[in-house]
Amino acid sequence: MPFALHLSFPIFTYDSVPKLTITPRIQVSCTSSDQSHCSNQESEDDSESRSDSSKHQVVLVERYMNGTSKRYILDDKFQLTTYLEDDSKSKGFFSKELPWLPDLVKDFVLPAGFPGSVSDDYLEYMLLQFPTNVTAWICHTLVTSSLLKADIDMTKMLMACDITKTCRWVSKDGIGAVGRFFIGARFGNLFDDDPKLWRMYADFIGSAGSIFDLCTPLYPAYFLPLASLGNLAKAVARGLKDPSFRVIQNHFAVSGNLGDVAAKEEVWEVSAQLIGLGLGIMILSTPGLVNSYPVLASTWMTMRLLHLWLRYQSLSVLQFNTVNLKRARILVSMHVSSSIVLGCEECNKMENILSWEKFSVPRIIFGASLSDMLGGEASGLKVKKLLELYAKEKYILVMNQQPFKDFEILVSFKDGATSLSVLRSIWQAYWVYKNQRRQEYTFDQLKDSLQELDHKFDR
Repeated sequence: MPFALHLSFPIFTYDSVPKLTITPRIQVSCTSSDQSHCSNQESEDDSESRSDSSKHQVVLVERYMNGTSKRYILDDKFQLTTYLEDDSKSKGFFSKELPWLPDLVKDFVLPAGFPGSVSDDYLEYMLLQFPTNVTAWICHTLVTSSLLKADIDMTKMLMACDITKTCRWVSKDGIGAVGRFFIGARFGNLFDDDPKLWRMYADFIGSAGSIFDLCTPLYPAYFLPLASLGNLAKAVARGLKDPSFRVIQNHFAVSGNLGDVAAKEEVWEVSAQLIGLGLGIMILSTPGLVNSYPVLASTWMTMRLLHLWLRYQSLSVLQFNTVNLKRARILVSMHVSSSIVLGCEECNKMENILSWEKFSVPRIIFGASLSDMLGGEASGLKVKKLLELYAKEKYILVMNQQPFKDFEILVSFKDGATSLSVLRSIWQAYWVYKNQRRQEYTFDQLKDSLQELDHKFDR
């Protein structure tokens, strides 16, 4: 299935313990009695274990992001046993990744895949940028206090009142900053994959925050909690908006001129800001509008709905030449159904900006463990069949075997898996879904799908 699009799949992490990492990190290593059928690297420990005992063979090793690994051992009676070991300390798992820092903190403050996923100067820059931002917000707090003091008499009684107002105002901003803190720490690896989705949801959340602000005149006694909730929602929106738009800016800079693109974007933004402020002042100057809250609220709602519609339209015209999971599903679905390879423009037009991956059909679970694939059945023969069946592929794919569950595909990736491996697994998943049979689960369906994959994928 030839196409000119670049493959750009993100790093997927899951909250289960231990946490799995899909591509491009190592996930599954396998061994086989027939070495020609195993394309994965084999650890020295595996070689030693086979030389010590020919009756026990390590057929598969699952490696987890926290440094632990699970070994699946097959004995001479084809009984499968597992052994969990922790290599994070003995093998220096994080020897080059700040060994003194707890793993939980690393996952929270550093990008996924650190340090290999960023440039060498990233950590030094961030360590200097942090106190820079601290001093900037100290200045912001002092300026806020000065602005409030300018409006009142400098008496002792009013001084105390002024300090109270300052603390309330700064507290409102501080609560809002918490939202940006957790968004950047928890969801930092999502924006590269789907900037359209998160840019749109940023506007939805920002609109909700503005509703809280709009309610403050109705409940002045609850100004602080309402304003704090509004700031929290808008801060979360900003935490989603800024990284998403940076991905979009990088998409625009096809000549490596990201700085120029960002500078010109400021010109557009400031121009729109000045025009919007002017129109807003004109609207507020309308007789009776300020004193009529229903009219003011309805005017805001009308403008906000127009804003959201325009945002959706602007995101719809973007044409990314990379393949994320949404666009991969569109490409594969069309190719499996009618052997048609969509172009960049057609694929982007068919993309549903607001859809979530977990609601897509068929449901594909990336990063499934071998235990999940076997459905809790520790069958050594089944493991050997799977390894032999997928000897030429960089992944292992099965259908969900548990009863009373909707159709879903489980995928786990081997050493050396690439974005192309992800695309091939999605192609096979769609073929299995569109050609599923009513009979019980057998390897025949997987064999047929792999044959179709080899025959049609590159055509």
